[in-house]
Amino acid sequence: MKVSEVMTSPPVTITPHASLAEAVRRMAEGGIGSLLVTENGTLRGIVTDRDLAVRGLGRGLDGEAPVEAVMSAQVVTVDVADDVHVAYRTFRRAGVRRLPVLDGGRTAGMLTVDDLLLDVFQRLADLLGPVAWSVLAEPPGPPAATGARR
Repeated sequence: MKVSEVMTSPPVTITPHASLAEAVRRMAEGGIGSLLVTENGTLRGIVTDRDLAVRGLGRGLDGEAPVEAVMSAQVVTVDVADDVHVAYRTFRRAGVRRLPVLDGGRTAGMLTVDDLLLDVFQRLADLLGPVAWSVLAEPPGPPAATGARR
């Protein structure tokens, strides 16, 4: 399975010169915890709700400060064509919860640990669904003695 099958697309982006207040608004509107910081379609960094709280408010910055003042410029990424196992290894090695997904150097989406967990849960449900239904169809208790010896 490819990263493109599990990622969220299109990514929610913001420019490095946008205000912290604008970043907060976009996160609140989208119900998300991070934004990709882009300029002319090129990834410049990532800003998270934690960045806004710790690096922004924690340092006394006001809402008009630019996003680039709190963003992380060193961003670990995966490619849209990468196998999802590459993403698992990248999450593990980098110790991050979000990976911007690139397609030819341009932002294509966002992959989060939650996206992978949802995929795993869906696969388990698909695998265990028939087993669960067969178990639920049997009455509780020991198996019925239909011709079986004791």
